Amino acid sequence: MNGLFQIGRELTVTELPVEFEFLAPPPLLLPGEQLEHYQALQQAIFADLAPRSAIEWLLAIDVAELSWDIQRYRMLRHKLLETYRQKAVEATLRRIDMVGIDHEFEAEAETYTLQNALSWRCDPVAASEIDARLATYGFDQHAITTEVYVQAREVLALFEGLLNAAQTKRMLLLREIRNQRFLSGPLRQPRV
Repeated sequence: MNGLFQIGRELTVTELPVEFEFLAPPPLLLPGEQLEHYQALQQAIFADLAPRSAIEWLLAIDVAELSWDIQRYRMLRHKLLETYRQKAVEATLRRIDMVGIDHEFEAEAETYTLQNALSWRCDPVAASEIDARLATYGFDQHAITTEVYVQAREVLALFEGLLNAAQTKRMLLLREIRNQRFLSGPLRQPRV
């Protein structure tokens, strides 16, 4: 996993031994995730690491699960940014459209603002019209992106922490596999 990806090289399919299958139960998938994708990632990691002992199999299973979590966190972070982008457009539209609105019409104007933000997300024609309108008031894509990060800062920090923790754990497991191989066996030999 750490070396260069070689297109000409075929990955060796390394199957989890039957006696270890109970150690790797099927993952709990979120809506939109596919078991085949998890299994493909798991197989690629098993082929790359080529576990040779029970300890190495346990470590490889953990590496596969952590790698799946990392992919999941990245995907969720991306979806989160899409959602917050809509909220940023909504907040920016509110700054433009709600100025000077009579108090009795605020609820109706707010409804239209929410509808426009949703249209921005779902309808490319509406999105280009809204983007042009925002630009006439000085709100370019950089301003919207800044608003996204301001609104999502706490949740993004959470995802950054999750990613860093999973990546650190994965690196520790990979080092442990290397150490197991360096010591020529699954367990350290006692010192005399």
